[in-house]
Amino acid sequence: MALDGITIANIVYELNETLLEGRIYKIAQPENDELLITVKNKSSQYRLLISAGASLPFLYLTEQNKQSPMTAPNFCMLLRKHIQNGRIISITQPSLERIISMEIEHLDEMGDLCRKKLVIEIMGKHSNIIFLNDQNVIIDSIKHISGAVSSVREVLPGHDYFIPQTQDKQDPLAIVETNEADASKLFKDTLMGKSITLAKALYSSYTGISPTIAEELCYRAQIDSSLPSSVLTEESSLHLFHHLLWLMQEVKEHKFAPNIIFEQDMPVEFASVHLSQYTGSVIKDYDSISLVLETYYAKR
Repeated sequence: MALDGITIANIVYELNETLLEGRIYKIAQPENDELLITVKNKSSQYRLLISAGASLPFLYLTEQNKQSPMTAPNFCMLLRKHIQNGRIISITQPSLERIISMEIEHLDEMGDLCRKKLVIEIMGKHSNIIFLNDQNVIIDSIKHISGAVSSVREVLPGHDYFIPQTQDKQDPLAIVETNEADASKLFKDTLMGKSITLAKALYSSYTGISPTIAEELCYRAQIDSSLPSSVLTEESSLHLFHHLLWLMQEVKEHKFAPNIIFEQDMPVEFASVHLSQYTGSVIKDYDSISLVLETYYAKR
C-alpha cells in the first residue's frame, strides 16, 4: 500500500507529538533522494528518515543511523546553512493531501529571526523534498522538475511553490464540518455522476483516499465495490456516506490504529486504521506508525 492521506495524517500527528518545538541537530543526505534529520527535543533525540525515491517514497522516525557520503551534496549543505539548529514550530498537512510541511524558525547570518519551510511530497514517482522561504518561493529541492519534465508544475529555485493539482478532488475531512444532509447529498451526486466502479469513484473523488481505503469503506458498508457507482441507491449511498463520515471523524480526532496485515508471515498491507476486509489474515497492531512503516519496508 502506498502512503495515503490517512497514513500521512497519522505521521503528522506522531511528528507533532515528538518533534514539535525541537531543534534540528544534524542534517545528512545518505542517498541522492534521501534526508536523515536528527532532532533534539525534551531531553530526547529523534531521527527522521525521508525518501523521495520514485519507487519507494516514505517518511518515518527511526532509531537507525545511515552512513552518509564524505562530501555532502549541495542540497544537504544548503539545508545545513539555513536550518541546522533551527526550531521546528509547526508540522502540518494541507487537507488530506500526501504532503507534510515543516515550518522552521532560525537565525540568519545577521542574527535576525527567520522562517523557512521544508515540504515533503509523498506522491510516488512525483515525490520531492522542497525548501521554501517565508514567501513560499522555492529556494531549492532535492529534485529539480523543469518544464521539459512536467507541463503542470515546475519545481525550480526562484519559482513560487503551489500544491500539485489533485484533479478537482474533494477534501473528505470537510464533511465532518458540513451539515450532514448537505454533505450526504453532495456525496451521492458526486458518486452517481461517474460511470466507473464504486471503489474507483471513491478514491478518484476524494483526496487522500487510497484504493485500499475505498475497498474498506465498501466492505464496512456491505456494498459490492465493483458495482458501477451510477446504480447506487439512495439507501446504499447514505449508508456508505456514514462510513466515510465516521472514518473522517476518527482521523480528525487522531484515533489511529497503526497495523500490518500478515499472510504466511509476510507483510502484505499496512494502514493507520483497522482493515476489516482482511478476514483470514493476521493483523498486528503497533504503537507507532513509524514502527509500522520501518517494519513493513524492512520485510519487503
